[in-house]
Amino acid sequence: MIKVKQLAHVCIFAHDLEATRSFYREVFGMDTRFNFLRDGKIFGFYLDCGGRSHVEVFQKDATTYSELNQINHLCLEVEDIDAAIAHIRSKGIDVTAKKHACDDTFQAWIRDPNGVKIELFEYTDKSAQFIGGDRIADW
Repeated sequence: MIKVKQLAHVCIFAHDLEATRSFYREVFGMDTRFNFLRDGKIFGFYLDCGGRSHVEVFQKDATTYSELNQINHLCLEVEDIDAAIAHIRSKGIDVTAKKHACDDTFQAWIRDPNGVKIELFEYTDKSAQFIGGDRIADW
């Protein structure tokens, strides 16, 4: 059995990163925890929702915000990602290998029966979500 601790984050796409950052800061008081960088430029960021929860935002100019693509994925923090992967595989469900991500978390990915992407997440002591600091994207 997998023990889900909480919803770690929801990922959304944005046409205008800074307008999105300002909206969430001004309307909800959510500060930026860290930025994602590629080629020296910010292309995404994490917003602090309190505790261990976040909203992840990425620039995506082509997003149409139809009924089908408003949310990119949901992310569940698990207690033990290796055990979670083993459990999912034992159910005959495809799951990616564990990856150490640029934000110093461990992650793996599955899809629900509707095709919704679900990220499994295990934080580390060095995770950017808690210690901050911009991270250079490795994808």
